[in-house]
Amino acid sequence: MTIRVVVADDQELVRSGFSMILDVQPDIEVVAEAGDGAEAVEAVRRHSPDVALLDIRMPRLDGIEACRAISAESGCRSVMLTTFDSDAYVYEALHAGASGFLLKDVRRDDLVHAVRVVARGDSLLAPSVARRLVEEYTRPTRRETAVRPDPRPDPRLDALTARERETLLLLARGLSNAEIAAELVVSDHTVKTHVGNVLAKLGLRDRIQAVICAYESGLVTAGSPPLGG
Repeated sequence: MTIRVVVADDQELVRSGFSMILDVQPDIEVVAEAGDGAEAVEAVRRHSPDVALLDIRMPRLDGIEACRAISAESGCRSVMLTTFDSDAYVYEALHAGASGFLLKDVRRDDLVHAVRVVARGDSLLAPSVARRLVEEYTRPTRRETAVRPDPRPDPRLDALTARERETLLLLARGLSNAEIAAELVVSDHTVKTHVGNVLAKLGLRDRIQAVICAYESGLVTAGSPPLGG
């Protein structure tokens, strides 16, 4: 199966370079290039690709807004590209629906790997990286704590079974499927089923968004002790 890709960057040399790297792969086809976010959204509508590589800083419509529109309109998965190694960009991009995040100086093998990983439905950031990122950006300030001293759990979690809540909790604490299986004393297949159910019931695209949801819902709080702690 060929992975169809749209590459969007306002710098023609960068855009062409990424396209050349990807297009020579036997399982990847670059179906369109775009010079700004608006063109990227239109290219996704026209070509129905599997993956969109989106530069964060583009004219007319930036990459994050393009990602938000693409996520809302299609099943195309987005990988964000930037020269800025900033957690703020990562967090904003993930909230927009991005499934991955790369710096533009990425090695060609890592670029190709990223496209394949995202195309098969996985996220590009390791769960532990996502956990540290979300802890930083969802840590309540003193003022928020004073206003909401006892926040109630998000009602969305009511849709989950007890075991699915456990699975979401373990995802948020950075455990892999194998580690979750060992913790719950179940098979890897059972864990995959639980993870799939969590994503479907909460309307989430991938594990990264599950981590964000776990923190924002109050299931996990910044600084929560690790399992057994």
